[in-house]
Amino acid sequence: MNFASWLAEQDRHQTGLSLHAKTAADVERALIRPQRDLEDFKALLSPAAEPYLEAMAQASQRLTRQRFGMTQQLFAPLYLSNACANECTYCGFSMSNKLRRKVLNAQELDAEARVLKQRGFEHLLLVAGEAPRVVGVDYYRKALAQLQPQFAQLSLEVQPLMQADYEQLRPHGLHAVLIYQETYDPHCYQRYHTRGQKQDFAFRLNAPDEAGAAGVHKLGLGVLLGLTDWRLDSLACAWHLNWLARRHWRTRFSLSFPRLRPAEGDFQVPNPVSDRALVQLLCAWRLFSPDLELTLSTRESPALRDRLVSLGITSMSAASSTRPGGYAEAEGGTLEQFSTDDQRSVPALVERLQQLKYQPVWKDWSPALSAF
Repeated sequence: MNFASWLAEQDRHQTGLSLHAKTAADVERALIRPQRDLEDFKALLSPAAEPYLEAMAQASQRLTRQRFGMTQQLFAPLYLSNACANECTYCGFSMSNKLRRKVLNAQELDAEARVLKQRGFEHLLLVAGEAPRVVGVDYYRKALAQLQPQFAQLSLEVQPLMQADYEQLRPHGLHAVLIYQETYDPHCYQRYHTRGQKQDFAFRLNAPDEAGAAGVHKLGLGVLLGLTDWRLDSLACAWHLNWLARRHWRTRFSLSFPRLRPAEGDFQVPNPVSDRALVQLLCAWRLFSPDLELTLSTRESPALRDRLVSLGITSMSAASSTRPGGYAEAEGGTLEQFSTDDQRSVPALVERLQQLKYQPVWKDWSPALSAF
């Protein structure tokens, strides 16, 4: 059985009822336990946990400092292409949006890399729209090979691939694969993914297993906060993480918290997630999975990111551009995938982290270590 088949057997309605039935006693029990299971996670996600937010935040902060110290890993997204053969109604890259499509060539990729290297980055997240006929495995192999000599870590956030594809990319520097399911509710998923390969809910669900089987060092998960019930989606994501961790025990895992942001088109966020809910979600994840890398992007405001650093976040993007060519080009060019809120320069963010007594970490892994 694969994860998509297992998930299809779960009763989402009954799961929702059991989550909302959690009581204050369940929350208090979860807070004092040294190790927490899925039922504890359910309690920490539930409405019953809302009055315990301060206690959750304090426990999350203590646990994060015990496991990660006063450090914060910095990375930058590098957009390779905005070409896309999917229709996702919330995304600026959707195929029906009238924007100039661009795929970086080798010279443009080198120009982007030079800017990011000058800013101090050693970890790049390579991002692309899903257009496999234009930007496929061969393109990613060449891009990774071009960047590998210059950077310590290269991650991919692109269309789901097969095990053999990931195996082909690993020798060229592939360190991590991020595949956000967007939502684990199949009905909601179909509502917002109306054309293209991304319509295949099960294929996307099973893709992290393909990367894990290929021996990829780290897998990243996440839900797109704002599409549907964040509590139920996050619980399903925890199911997914447990499934993967049992099968790929040598693999590291990360989790991101992307809240929907304004993008090209007229999409309105159907289920906005408040700052307070985001804090509850972040703390619940840290208490459930103490060793999990938790990532927060420049989607969020500077003030909120500064506050969340101490509560559980261990990895942050900085001075991000969400369009191909956005670092080396002058203003203009292709449109963004979504707008960012934290637009501080890299030196400004580094200075702020140091004011908060955190050490920015540019490099925590060398490809040479893969030989051991």
